[in-house]
Amino acid sequence: MVLIAAAVCTKSGKAIVSRQFVEMTKARIEGLLAAFPKLMSSGKQHTFVETESVRYVYQPLEKLYMLLITTKASNILEDLETLRLFSRVIPEYCRSMEESEIADNAFNLIFAFDEIVALGYRESVNLAQIRTFVEMDSHEEKVYQAVRQTQEREAKNKMREKAKELQRQRMEAAKKGGIKGPAYGASGGFGVSVSSSAAYSSTPVVVDAMEHVSKPSYSMPKTNASNKAMKLGSKSRDVDSFVDQLKSEGEHISAMSQKPAASSGPMKSLPPSNVNTEDVHLRQEERMLVVIGRDGGLRSFELHGLVTLRISNEKFGRIKVLLQNQDDKGIQLQTHPNVDKDLFRSKGEIGLKNASKAFPLHTDVGVLKWRLQTQDENCIPLTINCWPSENGQGGCDVNIEFELMNENLELNDLNITIPLLHGSSPIVSECEGEYNFDPRKSHLQWMVPVVDKNTKTGALEFSAPGSPEDFFPVTVSFASRKPYADINITEVVNVDDDSPVKFSSEVMFFAEKYEIV
Repeated sequence: MVLIAAAVCTKSGKAIVSRQFVEMTKARIEGLLAAFPKLMSSGKQHTFVETESVRYVYQPLEKLYMLLITTKASNILEDLETLRLFSRVIPEYCRSMEESEIADNAFNLIFAFDEIVALGYRESVNLAQIRTFVEMDSHEEKVYQAVRQTQEREAKNKMREKAKELQRQRMEAAKKGGIKGPAYGASGGFGVSVSSSAAYSSTPVVVDAMEHVSKPSYSMPKTNASNKAMKLGSKSRDVDSFVDQLKSEGEHISAMSQKPAASSGPMKSLPPSNVNTEDVHLRQEERMLVVIGRDGGLRSFELHGLVTLRISNEKFGRIKVLLQNQDDKGIQLQTHPNVDKDLFRSKGEIGLKNASKAFPLHTDVGVLKWRLQTQDENCIPLTINCWPSENGQGGCDVNIEFELMNENLELNDLNITIPLLHGSSPIVSECEGEYNFDPRKSHLQWMVPVVDKNTKTGALEFSAPGSPEDFFPVTVSFASRKPYADINITEVVNVDDDSPVKFSSEVMFFAEKYEIV
């Protein structure tokens, strides 16, 4: 079977979504789709129509058609089976068979179509596998979003520090009866102009180290005193006016900061990778989802791993990847349908079923994935013990500690977030690492840069209003360049002569969900 294109079109032949699996021009596919309605004859129950060059295999979808265009030499039975799978995919992403709904979910449909057909040939996949492949998360996107949020937080912190400095100078000037000293004229390069009338505002300005700076009134009526005062700017702006400006300049502000401010949200970040990407590059990614009871006991544990292969040079297309699997936890391994399963079971090597074919170029190809689901508490890599106890003063003394159970791991940017009652603030008495209190989100963050066999434990003690139930759930995030599963890539060799091939590899392991409830 050679599938030329798959499309969802109207009864008049207008294409809503079309995916071509062989090279062809836009005019060619539009011409084929426009000719389709003219070839159909009323009163017949056939689900295919043939021309001199192609075959149309179709299925009605209310007011639309799911249409496959194949060569005349393809097997009609395989065509119909593939058509049924295409038709089942559409309801997975569209709530109704309306033209607007199909167009809104066009990209998801195209991604699903690509999982069914590759280079014109049907892949051996089912609907559940297609759903899993399309919903794969992008670790690079998560890292980018986390870095972006950190830059915005640093810009906001810089803004608050500058705003507090301006407020203090304004209050001192108001006490002295005027603005004095050249230092107040500099705005630190942020482009802020402030009217001197604010210095004579009758409204007191309150500055709190943990809260936002309250907005002074910049729209005060003119007084006789302000007419003689030195005027620093012709326009007035409130604090919010340059929050947006600083947000847009977040990268510049981040570069100016000598010490980054503590982050206010969970972040899965990793130290910079020193891997030089070769023509053959392998990436091993693992994500963990864990829920632990506050009184102990493992509620749920899942580990998902994926090995992807990217080849940038066509002369290295026909290769085998050698693995060393020393796992003893019962991890379930699954190879790609095109990978030789017998070769993997017997020798632990990843190679194509058809040794004469080559891996795709310039594409991240998933070749091996694994999954671990268990109730064995020994599999937990990091234990968190949160112990709030009432202090008799309407609050609790909270002791929280962590311990690294797997000493082979090295966790970066451990971030433990404890919720607090809204409007309350904690008093921290002991902290190994750094902490940050966010009054807007009402949570306390405890941050430890590195956790390994040398720094495997840590403790935090604080007091805050509330009952013991108010300090749960505790959420944890971390990242690591060491794998959780004892599966390692050892060598890459040519298929023909088993000669070694130079390759690069990287490992990413992070906690997607880690909660103590």
